[in-house]
Amino acid sequence: MALVSTRMAQQPTSSALRALALEYKGILEEPVEGFRVKLVKEENLFEWEVAIFGPPDTLYQGGYFKAHLKFPPDYPYSPPTVRFLTKVWHPNVYENGDLCISILHPPGDDPQSGELPCERWNPTQNVRTILLSVISLLNEPNTFSPANVDASVMYRRWRDSKGKDKEYENIIRKQVTVSRVEAEKDGVVVPLTLEDYCVKPKEKPASDSVDLADFYDDDYDLDDDDDDDGSDYGAGDDGEDSGNGES
Repeated sequence: MALVSTRMAQQPTSSALRALALEYKGILEEPVEGFRVKLVKEENLFEWEVAIFGPPDTLYQGGYFKAHLKFPPDYPYSPPTVRFLTKVWHPNVYENGDLCISILHPPGDDPQSGELPCERWNPTQNVRTILLSVISLLNEPNTFSPANVDASVMYRRWRDSKGKDKEYENIIRKQVTVSRVEAEKDGVVVPLTLEDYCVKPKEKPASDSVDLADFYDDDYDLDDDDDDDGSDYGAGDDGEDSGNGES
């Protein structure tokens, strides 16, 4: 009986499916600047692959960083996780690639984390706010409780010396260079100027459009009772050190 209960608890809710289908469709139609997304596996809305382009006029300019965005079965009531596939040396990225950022920490009050409840996840957040927060964090790390202590120390030395201490910068530059080789393999043109960075991709042909019906009951065993769990929700719109108190 316990196994049945666990299995049921892990099944995606219909509200999560609807929210993700709408968000994915919306991002394909109106992309977030500096990102492109696709599904890791066709017709599985709960795992996305994200390509993050390094913002112009930052150490990450010209970079091409891939990450997986994994959503829980009860999204948006619980936050997704972000794991970088590309090597990223950053105070808030664990060695295994897991990103530690307040917006992805479970909702609630945790005094030991040093975070305000409003800084943590809540159901009004969405993929767009997550992606924009990631870009902001790349350029302005949180060094108060880092996931990567060594990167945090290097970053502070670089910042406090006003760029004279080059150790942190040199590591980032090398990773950007390596990532551009990966971009070439993937056939991706990385934007280098602010103008190119802000240009939105052209709309895809109608044949590539997303049919939301593809993601519904035929592919997921959903309980009709889930409709009561936020059915009127529309799309809004493993390290020793913990970032921001927890990961």
